[in-house]
Amino acid sequence: MDIDKAPGLGEFLKTRRSRVTPEQAGLPATTGRRRTTGLRREEVALLAGVSMEYYRRLEQGKQHRPGPAVLEAVARVLRLDEDERRHLFELARAPRAAGADPGTAPPRALRPDVLRMLDIVDPCPAYVLSRAGDLLAANPRGLRLLPGIEAWPQQRRNTARYTFLHPAARSLYGNWEDVAAATVAHLRAAAGRHPDAPDITAVVGELAVKSTEFAALWQRYEVRSRTNGRKDFTHPATGAMSLSYEAYEVARTDGHRLIVYQAEPGSPDHDAMLLLGHADTDADADAGAVCEDAGRGPG
Repeated sequence: MDIDKAPGLGEFLKTRRSRVTPEQAGLPATTGRRRTTGLRREEVALLAGVSMEYYRRLEQGKQHRPGPAVLEAVARVLRLDEDERRHLFELARAPRAAGADPGTAPPRALRPDVLRMLDIVDPCPAYVLSRAGDLLAANPRGLRLLPGIEAWPQQRRNTARYTFLHPAARSLYGNWEDVAAATVAHLRAAAGRHPDAPDITAVVGELAVKSTEFAALWQRYEVRSRTNGRKDFTHPATGAMSLSYEAYEVARTDGHRLIVYQAEPGSPDHDAMLLLGHADTDADADAGAVCEDAGRGPG
């Protein structure tokens, strides 16, 4: 299966218009069978107030630097939500000149203040992820939240890789399908913000080859930035628990995020979360190693 390394504007527009029916767009119902799923190109052009040729070139990637008014009109016609609209504008940026640097992986090093935050939020499980989902650092409960990931080499620890390739993930997440779809949608959004970023394309390429489910979800072209939500766990050390999470952008980094899980104090979920601190594992020492490595940086 062909997995594109950097998601294109044309592909995104095609998948979005295929999801909008003429009735949703306010067009009169037609008789007979339509060969096109969703809106036709000419219908999008008409509703957005641009010529058919202009929109055709937009989908083909030949119309460089479309104006914000055009993008706003297309977003309205395609019924894009906030994340999708932001992604559209990111994809419509002018392409790099030939021979430009395709990008480098960002530094993995974390400031001491960021590492200290992992201790401050205890007993809440917390970890820091790179833009590609690499696990850069974690407090003990944060590492224990993902059973089995501590056995992987530090450079291999990645939440997307864990979700699709680790055998413990499917039994851990009670809502695995939702977690998997959200993981792919977040990677799509990250790929749009960082075209050709080697760390992101490496993860996408590996998962596309090793997981047919990832490949199928990637082709759906869902886009979503994961800022908060809820995950249901069936953890081997604590049993069932449902935790909410918040994702915080780490300042002066290239997409690092601090993820903090929590539960209502006094609730069964909170009691289960606290049990992560009493699990008889080697996660404490391993979490320290992750933090120490993150503070030094690669190499």
